[in-house]
Amino acid sequence: MHAMILDGPGKPLRLDETAAKPTPGPHQVLLRVRACGVCRTDLHVVDGELLHPKLPLVPGHEIVGTVEACGPGVSALKAGDRVGVPWLGWTCGECAYCRSGRENLCDRARFTGYQIDGGYADYAVADERYCFPIPQGFSDIEAAPLLCAGLIGYRALKLAGAAKRLGFYGFGAAAHIAVQVARHRGQEVFAFTRPGDADGQAFARSLGAAWAGGSDILPPEPLDAALIFAPVGPLVPTALAATAKGGTVVCAGIHMSEIPAFSYDLLWEERIVRSVANLTRQDGEEFLTLAGEIPVRTTTTPYALAHANDALNDLRASRLEGAAVLVP
Repeated sequence: MHAMILDGPGKPLRLDETAAKPTPGPHQVLLRVRACGVCRTDLHVVDGELLHPKLPLVPGHEIVGTVEACGPGVSALKAGDRVGVPWLGWTCGECAYCRSGRENLCDRARFTGYQIDGGYADYAVADERYCFPIPQGFSDIEAAPLLCAGLIGYRALKLAGAAKRLGFYGFGAAAHIAVQVARHRGQEVFAFTRPGDADGQAFARSLGAAWAGGSDILPPEPLDAALIFAPVGPLVPTALAATAKGGTVVCAGIHMSEIPAFSYDLLWEERIVRSVANLTRQDGEEFLTLAGEIPVRTTTTPYALAHANDALNDLRASRLEGAAVLVP
């Protein structure tokens, strides 16, 4: 099969045209990859900001594929089923976190496109427990960003609570989906982009943001909660300064640059800073059902599999509107 391979941190991906087709093990399925989203987490892996990836590695954890074969013990899926595979690829089911409904914090969790070969390839294997049915109405390309950008945005919204006014710092793949969910719920969204990014601000308004501006200015009204999608530590005190008493700032990325020291006054009055870690299967089931009901519409730019490095570079340089998707 064809696969894009990461040989080491900081190196461009290498196209392997004779990679071995994987074989599904117990409780695994072999998927023919139809599309795989390109996520900022992939950038963190490729750039060496997430330590200790499996090497060599096939990145990619927003996989949409069809089941081609089933390993021993598979009972929930059959050949021909279309499914999506997210970042969380395996959990032990035995630790205190798994037993208390917090499998996203599993002590022995393994992640797709990081410790498990992912979807930058013609084929991939996945644990049947972490394969989600894709709602009808989404093409393979349209569905791919739902598997991480959509899921993490949804979990971030859950952790923000019943906020009426939401601020989104960084308006990329996750935010462009989350704004549609928030508007469906009747929440008001204030979008913050890089200063001077008129196109990004127009994109946010086109998806229902009530206001859009640079991250260097305050919103017209105090926020009840702020979701930080950009991996930029200095945005934490910025978001706190824009948040009303008792509000919550949710850091939605798996990696963030250093958070600078800030005055306690920004945190005082019962403001909360918290992070999002991974997802649960319940998140996946809830969000994908909701995405089909709204329905969510994803904005995508497709790339051929062999052009994965171009997609990563465009994401790194913020040249994308919505999400990049690789198509084998």
